[in-house]
Amino acid sequence: MNSETGHTLDVEAIRACFPALKAGTARFDAPGGTQTPQQVVDAITGALTRPLANRGVLTEGGRNAEAIVAGARGALADLLGSEADTVVFGRSATQLVYDLARTLAKEWGPGDEVVVSRLDHDSNIRPWVQAAEAVGATVRRADFDPATGELDAGHVEAVLSSRTRLVAVTAASNLIGTCPDVPALAALVHGAGALFHVDAVHYASHVTVDLAALGADTLVCSPYKFLGPHLGVLTGRRELLERLRPDKLLPSSDAVPERFELGTLPYELLAGATAAVDFLAGLAPGSRREGLERAFTALASHEDRLRGRIEEGLARLDGVTVHSRASRRTPTTLFTVAGRAPGDVSRQLAERGVDAPAGSFYALEASRRLGLGDEGGVRVGLAPYTCDDDVDRLLNALDAPCG
Repeated sequence: MNSETGHTLDVEAIRACFPALKAGTARFDAPGGTQTPQQVVDAITGALTRPLANRGVLTEGGRNAEAIVAGARGALADLLGSEADTVVFGRSATQLVYDLARTLAKEWGPGDEVVVSRLDHDSNIRPWVQAAEAVGATVRRADFDPATGELDAGHVEAVLSSRTRLVAVTAASNLIGTCPDVPALAALVHGAGALFHVDAVHYASHVTVDLAALGADTLVCSPYKFLGPHLGVLTGRRELLERLRPDKLLPSSDAVPERFELGTLPYELLAGATAAVDFLAGLAPGSRREGLERAFTALASHEDRLRGRIEEGLARLDGVTVHSRASRRTPTTLFTVAGRAPGDVSRQLAERGVDAPAGSFYALEASRRLGLGDEGGVRVGLAPYTCDDDVDRLLNALDAPCG
């Protein structure tokens, strides 16, 4: 029972919805992409087996497509605390950030500055760096404290100036789980007269997102990180999206959000994304938004308890260093073992039926700043379907003799 929501989370019932778990592997790879519940699979299948055509009102197929798109925009708006007609779909969050960066850079030039964070996934660094370089703007980097994993307001304030046009920061590090105080950062950024872009790809898997409360002008996430299919989502302030003029085909719609969407949308994946949001909302009572808020609170209690067990277990093992140390973080733990390559540790776990991958996970600058180079560490990430037996198997496999 979760004391704040009064809601009981039935983890075994949740696990029963995931066909992939029948393979028997203890999965700690959720930060790279979660497994898919049957309800999402059914929604994708349903979209593809009913009449489907380009969006319209004259035929059943057109109407089905229109309903799928509208449904997905509404579902993602409920998840992100935004408005349905500001929800943009794309192939991936990376693609959407590249498109957004190129569009915003049309307004930049020499003397302008863009700020990125060393804590971030490269998809929230490289697109901004390359867009700035293409127009002669300057890139400045906000550091973080490698000893604590914290990115605080002082780190961002140190690189702000009157010439700053945009600051891009993660709401949660996919490498070490750090959750910066995003609203405080937003206040600083807006006080400097700049736009604020938030990468919520890892964050949206574990925390209720509220675009306005975060203070984000634009924000991205990826449904496949929270039980859905592979695609990307962008949302933002309506006034900003209406002002921006992305490159697009001449006959394609100039309306928001369609002006940001290139080509025909993947209707079946949108149906799956809606089902993923509904699955999460269905874990707790209330309207979809209320259910999501209660479900994420209950899931956080469950995942934080398991994270505590994992970190207590790691502390008992010789030679293990945990690099996830921030005071507020997701249930994502990065560790290394003295004298052993992270890939070798991950291989040992895989041989024992435990999936905990190793690497820098595209957070290359963060990994290097932590002194882990390009090799990174072993990452253990939790999901709604993670259970105590999974944790036991992980710790037992780590404690087993090598070879």
